[in-house]
Amino acid sequence: MIDLDELQLAARNHGMPLELLRDPITPAGLHYLLIHFDIPHVDADTWRLEIGGLVRQPLSLSLAELRARPARTIPVTLECAGNGRALIPDHTPSQPWLREAVGTAEWTGTPLAPILAEAGLADSVCELVFTGLDRGIQHEIEHDYARSLRVAEALGEDVLLAYEMNGAPLPPQHGFPVRLVVPGWYGMAHVKWLRAITAIADEFEGYQQAGTYRIMRFEDDVDGPPVERMLPRSLLVPPGIPDFLSRERHLAAGRVVLRGRGWSGQAPVERVEVSDDGGATWAEAELEPPLGPYAWRGFSFGWDAAPGEYELCCRATDGAGNTQPPEPAWNYGGFCNNAVQRIRVSVSAR
Repeated sequence: MIDLDELQLAARNHGMPLELLRDPITPAGLHYLLIHFDIPHVDADTWRLEIGGLVRQPLSLSLAELRARPARTIPVTLECAGNGRALIPDHTPSQPWLREAVGTAEWTGTPLAPILAEAGLADSVCELVFTGLDRGIQHEIEHDYARSLRVAEALGEDVLLAYEMNGAPLPPQHGFPVRLVVPGWYGMAHVKWLRAITAIADEFEGYQQAGTYRIMRFEDDVDGPPVERMLPRSLLVPPGIPDFLSRERHLAAGRVVLRGRGWSGQAPVERVEVSDDGGATWAEAELEPPLGPYAWRGFSFGWDAAPGEYELCCRATDGAGNTQPPEPAWNYGGFCNNAVQRIRVSVSAR
């Protein structure tokens, strides 16, 4: 059961309806959304991005100046690190995601690396801190939402300062006017409403970096490994029609093409398997051509559905050999639950 605080979070945020897995690109209004505090009001005409700290040449860039720089458009899958949290027992209260906290958009922006080169990072720089305009209190600590990346990660050629989503300016809820896009990483790294980039000599100790987003085996286990790149995951488009309350699926017997998408931030997905008996046996699905190196990959599987009750599952394996587990690995924050999806299906005779 979720409590009233979690219900309030669930009413403010939303996942992507799984039937939208049929589309390679998720419409902006149906992309998953997690807002930690409030959506800030931003005047694009006066907004500026400040690049400072341990740099030789601090920069202050307007939105127009960012848009005048070389641009790239990249399809990137974003998944919340807490996706699947509600399916892990005894986790800390937080946004009660099931499996829908994911989406894939085409992000347009200018690469970060040339801007950092222009600013000139000092040799002593250890990390870059990205600070948003959203501010609030979590765990009794008042702070701006901020995350850091190590220098080598921040200099990745596909890390973007994004100002468009699916060919249109960022919607307010997705970080207008500029957000960070870090392909392959869970959503907490993609700082929205970006206002500052600061080069520092030590590891960043801000709350969203050191106080949470770690695999904690007990409360305040701040030495647990940090949450970073997405683990392999796959999801099926739920077949047939749903029961309103339970969401159990119903369909008529016959040949059914099951479809879905798989992704991983560790390496591209190279295999997806499907099971109709809860994972006792598996059969390989057919993969579609890649949408891009950082986007989910479509798959399909022909299923001869005979009358009866079934539990459909799917699991992805990436190019580094990582495979989805049958059950989640418990941690206090409910992070990184990439256990296989399970869909109850009732097949009736025609």
